[in-house]
Amino acid sequence: MQRRIAAGLLCTLAAAPLSAQQPLGDLAGRLAAMSAPVGFEAMMADSLARMMRGAMRDRAGNVIVRLGSGSPKRLIACPMDEPGWAVGGIRSDGYLTLRRLPGRTPPMFDQQVEGQRVTVWGARGAVPAVVAVRSTHLTRGRTTEDTPFTSDNAFVDVGARTEEEVRSLGIRVTSPVTAAKRPHRYGRSRLAAPVAGRRAACAALLRASSQGPRGTVLIAFVVEQGLGMRGLFTAVNALGPFDDVVMLEGDTGAEPVGMRRDTVTAGGARLVLDRWRLRTRFGGTPVETVDLGDAEELERRLAAWIGGGR
Repeated sequence: MQRRIAAGLLCTLAAAPLSAQQPLGDLAGRLAAMSAPVGFEAMMADSLARMMRGAMRDRAGNVIVRLGSGSPKRLIACPMDEPGWAVGGIRSDGYLTLRRLPGRTPPMFDQQVEGQRVTVWGARGAVPAVVAVRSTHLTRGRTTEDTPFTSDNAFVDVGARTEEEVRSLGIRVTSPVTAAKRPHRYGRSRLAAPVAGRRAACAALLRASSQGPRGTVLIAFVVEQGLGMRGLFTAVNALGPFDDVVMLEGDTGAEPVGMRRDTVTAGGARLVLDRWRLRTRFGGTPVETVDLGDAEELERRLAAWIGGGR
């Protein structure tokens, strides 16, 4: 019963109505509560598509909205994806094994999940689980030279006793797994959560999208940024060329919103873009933190950019 209640709460949080007119802090917190492991962004994409009138989905799974018409033609993108894991196997005793999803991951990513709460995203919805901690009785005498915990060492407990019980929850091999999301507001205006920078940047873009554009502006919430920027290149190739391309990110920096020009390549294609980086603390950890005042500054700059300024 408790498992069903907890899973229901997680699903309700992801599926409850969202609005781009919500206060930025509330909207950022709602987005930070969502999970979108790389390659499995569809649930978050569905929520974003419902928020924006005229939203379309392209063949990669990006959510795209077109504002205005005429020249110049510009694109601004915010990634949905995040690092994660997938079920690698289901044991006869009901435990799951893990495999890390492909793509870039922050340092010590696997170690962050040992002994922590996770969510397994099965065919029937979210299943709360924990990653088991190694027995201290079996690890006495370990030295500092021993290899650290990795996802290959993980045993995930969903509360099942047999493989059949696991499968009855809708869990299969390749079901995605993420850290449990409980966004944490603290201090005067700080929000902590996994990939909080990306989520706050996307919230700022949602709110800025109500600005009347100069020319044509395409807003894209893109998939698989961690896999060679596949979602972004799909949007550029299908909908471009563009006079300007902006990519939003979360990253450490001295300024609330850092900006730099960059050239990226994928599959022989070359793209010049501007990276707008929302300042974060403790990046790549479960407590990645963003100051909502910085996110408000990003929103103001986005609104000005959409309207034709810089």
